[in-house]
Amino acid sequence: MDHAASSTESKAHIDAMQPAQALSAMLASQCAAAAVVQKALSDIEAAARLVASALGQGATLHYAAAGSSGLMALADACELPGTFQVPQTQIKVHMAGGVPADGVMPGDTEDSTDDAARAAGSVSSGDVAIVISASGTTPYALSFAKAARHSGAKTIAIANKAGSELLTLGDVAILLDTPPEVLEGSTRLGAGTAQKIALNMISTQAAVLLGHVHEGLMVNLNPDNMKLRQRACDIVAKIVGVSGPEAEEALKVTGFDTKAATLVARGVALGEAKALLDRNKGHLRACLGEMDARTKTTN
Repeated sequence: MDHAASSTESKAHIDAMQPAQALSAMLASQCAAAAVVQKALSDIEAAARLVASALGQGATLHYAAAGSSGLMALADACELPGTFQVPQTQIKVHMAGGVPADGVMPGDTEDSTDDAARAAGSVSSGDVAIVISASGTTPYALSFAKAARHSGAKTIAIANKAGSELLTLGDVAILLDTPPEVLEGSTRLGAGTAQKIALNMISTQAAVLLGHVHEGLMVNLNPDNMKLRQRACDIVAKIVGVSGPEAEEALKVTGFDTKAATLVARGVALGEAKALLDRNKGHLRACLGEMDARTKTTN
């Protein structure tokens, strides 16, 4: 038996391992997948700028993908309204076969180029489309990207295979060159992990650029339940240095607008707080800086 054959045969697969060893291999695979995102930071930054620019101008952010990539896109898109209060009207998710409300994702839908072209009919010039495919060759993703570009939208292409066609269709191309999967043919344990990380980073950095994050806090969250109202109260109290009851009162005055409540808690009237935010395009740091400058001038 030659050495190459011996080496191949001795390679252990997860189904031939003890459970703890198999799980360790799965974890190592995902850690390795996460590490490749580091190489794509400059492209992720460029993508975040495109997204922030589009959302800031009232345009729509589209996500398009099939299968596991579609689930990663769906998870990111669904979190934006609650975490950063991005209007739901500015977010659209296009999954091959539709969003699987019943948990069923037929595999053949990823080949439907006609469905993708129809879905991309809602894309307008000025919008941004994030199109994702692990292989970079999924027909649904390619068709959507081409149609979106034809509509005048900017495209962000995310793929896990170098040289794939999808990457040639992106105004920003993000290669997540993940290592071979421990479960060959599936993208659940590697490519999907890297995709989710990249998507979370793009949307979070876009929110930072839009002024929805201040001192690492979600100052533009949508406090639509008891937990988030308490979080909003904690945020105002932490930034301004007031008591919980004072922060809560400021939130009530502003209709639980966390940014405006922060300014009200600092001592300005509601009307002035809104004017400050409008003037500074919603950036709380700039508003607080303007208030501090006024105080110095007055003193």
